[in-house]
Amino acid sequence: MDARRLLTTVAVCLLGMGSMMALGEFTVSVEPGEFTIEQALQESRLKKMHHQGERAVLQLKPGTYRLSQPIVIRPEDDYTHIVAMGDVTISGSVPITGWRRQGKLWVADVPEFNGRPLEFRQLWVNGQKAVRARDVSDFEKMYKIRSMDKAKETLYVPVAAVKPILNEKRAEMVLHEMWCVANLRIKDIRTMGDSAAVTFHQPESHVHFKHPWPSPMVTPDGKHNSAFYLTNARSLVDQPGEWFLDIDTHRLYYYPRPGEDMRSAEVEAPALETLLKVEGTPDRPVHEVSIKGIRFAHTTWLRPSLKGHAPLQAGMFMTEAYKIRPQIQRPNGDHKLDNQGWVGRPEAAVSVNGGEGIVFENCSFVHLGSTALDYHLFTHEGRVERCRFEDIGGTAILAGSFGPESHEAHLPYDPADRRETCTGLTITDNRIHDAANDDWGCVGIGAGYVRGIRIMNNEISDVSYTGISLGWGWNQQPCAMADNRVERNYIHHYARHMYDTAGIYTLGCQPHSFVVANVVDNIYTPSYVHDPNHWFYLYTDEGSSGITVRNNWTPSEKYLQNSNGPGNTWENNGPQVADSIRAEAGPRH
Repeated sequence: MDARRLLTTVAVCLLGMGSMMALGEFTVSVEPGEFTIEQALQESRLKKMHHQGERAVLQLKPGTYRLSQPIVIRPEDDYTHIVAMGDVTISGSVPITGWRRQGKLWVADVPEFNGRPLEFRQLWVNGQKAVRARDVSDFEKMYKIRSMDKAKETLYVPVAAVKPILNEKRAEMVLHEMWCVANLRIKDIRTMGDSAAVTFHQPESHVHFKHPWPSPMVTPDGKHNSAFYLTNARSLVDQPGEWFLDIDTHRLYYYPRPGEDMRSAEVEAPALETLLKVEGTPDRPVHEVSIKGIRFAHTTWLRPSLKGHAPLQAGMFMTEAYKIRPQIQRPNGDHKLDNQGWVGRPEAAVSVNGGEGIVFENCSFVHLGSTALDYHLFTHEGRVERCRFEDIGGTAILAGSFGPESHEAHLPYDPADRRETCTGLTITDNRIHDAANDDWGCVGIGAGYVRGIRIMNNEISDVSYTGISLGWGWNQQPCAMADNRVERNYIHHYARHMYDTAGIYTLGCQPHSFVVANVVDNIYTPSYVHDPNHWFYLYTDEGSSGITVRNNWTPSEKYLQNSNGPGNTWENNGPQVADSIRAEAGPRH
């Protein structure tokens, strides 16, 4: 550890013990409504210009800091520590007030935000997530498609399913597809007896019907055809807790839950997708910024409203995709390739690009529309410790590149500029609960092309798909991944909605990597999945190579090794694993 980093570490420790300000530091106090966090960062930068080498401590006084735009931490903010001095929330929402009764529903006018009409896909009432109006309150009662015509980009469904939305303008279909769900904006519905032909808007329609994996399921007996639900229509607001935003009239409709008085209810409508960004460059990264004790809350996820959402896996959405016929033989033992796909990355409430030693400690990430925390490009030696993630629409923690948008997803990725790869990230002692509750194909912790990542002693529960997903690429060719470790995590109550899943799942070549001493237990059993038996506790998928899987406790040896590459080792996994190993899994606090 160099001298400058050592001084910074000592200063942070002294601050945490409530001592006097350490030599070479200055403090900037921030209070909601009087002094914004952005202004505080600007003030600290000016002080640093006049006092070279000093470190800034931003002390956030208790309260809610409502943002009009994301906070950006830049290289000028090196060695800055942002500390909550009590209950501090950074929020991307707008309060909705002025409710008036309209029959069973209540209605409120939605204000503009930054001079533009406000649109959102999430809503919270008295701290509880409300339900964007849909046709079923119980997902076990979802309708299933009857057939599809990929050439005509049409799905055929029971007419009874779409009857309530025949006169709605912007209804959406959320379609269950093996390990993903697609959000499809409905363009047209044509009824034909007891069936209806449904078509969708572009660009999602073309992408969705061209790609083969994942795909809507149509089975000979129809029992495992893909299920779907319909949403975003005023006619569907028929259950307590449901809401609908009419973007043409700027009015919000809500059906109160028992005991809710909308005249005094606290209603939060998210206006931002991102709350905070750490933005450095490869040549001038942001160094040693720590953020402690802050609650990040209330973001939305707008892509499905603007362009639909047709994912490939783990929340990565496809921008272009199609089949390959005939299939192409690949090198190094990889099976024949039958499709091409290019992916984009969802927005995050908090993102890190170009950062070294960026730390989030004892923070809370709650009520968020998509990814909660994302360490993406040119990030090294970061830490996420003792944080809580709850009520997350997408993935709780995302790490590493999943390839640039110009890179075909099945090709190995190893950038010429090695600095691009996320390295040395430590994710420890965090609690993740209720993740992927909007985009069911997302995960608890997702890592793509990472090197030297440490995912240790976390608890992950109530996720819609996989607990921890490590790796990318669907091939066994050497790439940017290596030296990764997933150890002593406790994963339970996973796969709430999706299958072809596992508590811990791997992809690709990642030499000297370890999945050891984890505990995986309790999987959900939704009836609408495409294959009720296709789930696992541990799952090394296509191209997984160089991985040691050892001493993991699971109730049984329900594992899958699918199209793996060389160098994998499986040792002593199952219910016989020692109780001492099981006792050490999960957070240490």
